[in-house]
Amino acid sequence: MKKVELLAPAGSFEGFRGAIHAGADAVYIGGRKYGARAYAGNFSGEEVCLAIRYAHLSGRKLYLTVNTLVKESEMEELPGYLRPFYEEGLDGVIVQDWGVFSLLRECFPGLALHGSTQMTVTGVRGAKFLLSQGASRVVPARELSLEELAGIRKVGIEVEAFVHGAMCYSYSGQCLFSSLLGGRSGNRGRCAQPCRLPYRVLTEGQKEAAGGEYPPCPLSLKDLCTLPLLPELLSAGIDSFKIEGRMKKPEYAAGVTALYRKYIDRYYQDPSGNFRVLEEDMERLRSLYIRSEIQEGYYHRHNGREMITPGDPGYQGVEEAYGRQIRERYLEQTPRILVNGRVVLQKEKPALLEVWRQAENGEELCRIRQTGPAVEPAKKQPLTKAAVEKQMHKTGNTPFSFGELSVCLDGDCFLPVRALNDLRRDGLEQLEEAILKPYRRDKGSLPDESKSMQEKDRSVPYLAVSVEDAEQLKAVCSVPFVHRLYVNGDILQAGKKEELYSVLAAWKTERGEEGRDRKLFLAMPHVIRLRDEGYLAFWQKELFCSGSLWDGVLIRNLESLWFLLENGYQGNMVADAGLYAWNKRAVRFWEEQGITATAPLECSKEELHKMGIAGMEMIAYGRSLLMVSANCLRSTGMTCRKQRKEKASDLPAQETVLWLEDRYKALFPVRTVCTHCYNEIYNSVPLSLHEYGKSIIKENPAGIRLCFTTETAAEIWKVLACFEAFTEAPELLRQADFSFTKGHYKRGAE
Repeated sequence: MKKVELLAPAGSFEGFRGAIHAGADAVYIGGRKYGARAYAGNFSGEEVCLAIRYAHLSGRKLYLTVNTLVKESEMEELPGYLRPFYEEGLDGVIVQDWGVFSLLRECFPGLALHGSTQMTVTGVRGAKFLLSQGASRVVPARELSLEELAGIRKVGIEVEAFVHGAMCYSYSGQCLFSSLLGGRSGNRGRCAQPCRLPYRVLTEGQKEAAGGEYPPCPLSLKDLCTLPLLPELLSAGIDSFKIEGRMKKPEYAAGVTALYRKYIDRYYQDPSGNFRVLEEDMERLRSLYIRSEIQEGYYHRHNGREMITPGDPGYQGVEEAYGRQIRERYLEQTPRILVNGRVVLQKEKPALLEVWRQAENGEELCRIRQTGPAVEPAKKQPLTKAAVEKQMHKTGNTPFSFGELSVCLDGDCFLPVRALNDLRRDGLEQLEEAILKPYRRDKGSLPDESKSMQEKDRSVPYLAVSVEDAEQLKAVCSVPFVHRLYVNGDILQAGKKEELYSVLAAWKTERGEEGRDRKLFLAMPHVIRLRDEGYLAFWQKELFCSGSLWDGVLIRNLESLWFLLENGYQGNMVADAGLYAWNKRAVRFWEEQGITATAPLECSKEELHKMGIAGMEMIAYGRSLLMVSANCLRSTGMTCRKQRKEKASDLPAQETVLWLEDRYKALFPVRTVCTHCYNEIYNSVPLSLHEYGKSIIKENPAGIRLCFTTETAAEIWKVLACFEAFTEAPELLRQADFSFTKGHYKRGAE
């Protein structure tokens, strides 16, 4: 039986050693750059190399997080930053950014690339895409069920799943809450955790309380703890059990690791036995820096009120005596690596020391032979076995200690103490080098920049509009200057399908005022899960049928992308802003898949200029999507629409909306997307870049997109009036008759 890997976090070198000593099979850490925990202690370059060596000497693995989105100005330094770790034998890198992924794949062959949970892989199709790009492991979204994880495992890619620690309310990688409210981007490791703050939930009236019983912090999830579920998780075939917590103290990493190690080993000793977690051990876990309470995550539920913290979230400390016990056992003591040895001292022959390392099953892993000076006949005091053993056991500052040690003496012989010490020191150094040598690599290569971005022909960008419901669709179709229309596919699966298809067909056949062709795009859901197989089957027929009305697809996740690729889709594909492209390599990566990228919402005007947005789409208006969540505010405090048998797809966008009110009285709309069972939380005011028409058009984007979410028809017409001349005569600025924000276009995100 292949044993699961227990993967522990470490935010400092002390925490790393504690995790190793407590029984972690692997540890993941962050360096001083490119890691999604900017406020952790993190490791210097020298400490990363030391940690790699220490892990390998201990028979463990070390993974490095390079899981931020990387700006164009930062890409050049990345190969040089990683090269010493690669040469030392780094076991794997956890990556979010597709530009970084393609760069590491090119420069560092043989380095395992792990798709971060921030890639939002939610099913088999996303895992297949990762595997096709050379990833060896995926960290799926934490929202997945055991059934979904078991399905991904059958793809042939390793699965790393979270088993303990803090939980985000949003699907990881799809949260801009901290970024757009305070400039601290979660995608850059600087999340300010606005989800842990208090909010009121209101109905559409914006003044009326939602009527349900809501906790004071409805976006704050309890911490994950799956210790009682270990047999089920092991049966699902998960390859690596991941503990969250690089921001937490060393006592947390060591204490949690030790308890999971204990029960994993207990299960393997008797898989068919009665697995039971002692209540005293559960209490220990509850005392280790948790946020209010613990819960078992999404493995057996899609969402639920019981997952939310009942009061104000705040970390508890660790009980003093237990904390001291952890520190004394795992952090202050340095367990040694046991090796076996044999010393042979024969007169007038070189002294010989054999040292070898042995696996738990008795298999010999590594053996060396070290010789010293010739052994002399004893003139006065001959060596004794006890004296030789005493000197050999003085392993000092080395990581080793002798387990079994035999000494063979040839009669009365003599060797100076200094020579015995040199024999031991040289032998153990040779053993250390022999253990580490197989991990080390030659230098990686420099990136090949010959594949420069092709110069884009300058042309007038198209104006694209995305809509969420039938009323919005009809409002936009009445405007002559829209060239491209993105339609939420859910509204065409409702009873109004034939009526709406008639409207869309008429819109396509009528050319705009300037005579440009109109194109119709399906906007896929933000999240695709196992429950959406019927949805995909419907659209497979609609997209691939002869004479299809659809010219292309707006893709928002890797599941949708692989759905199209595996079916040989030949239409146009556009990656939405949530499939990030923060640097030229990422843009090129999407182009190689036949996809147009969308300019990132978190980059400033200057950063977009450095990257170059020629050929990309640019979102110039819309309520920015702050979160996509499996947990549902409507079902948390009221009644699930599906339980009331209401069809959300039959309702106007405004009637599927709740509102979050923060402590400053700002209102954030929340769309309950019942068809796919997730929530969309949007910014309190829309982004609008209508004032920057000249500078944006100068960058030569392929298109400008306006995104309508909760707007009424009247509000849509007001916005469209501002953008009527945007693409062809951007100097004709119109004043906005609505409240808006300029987002990150002026300042960028940290």
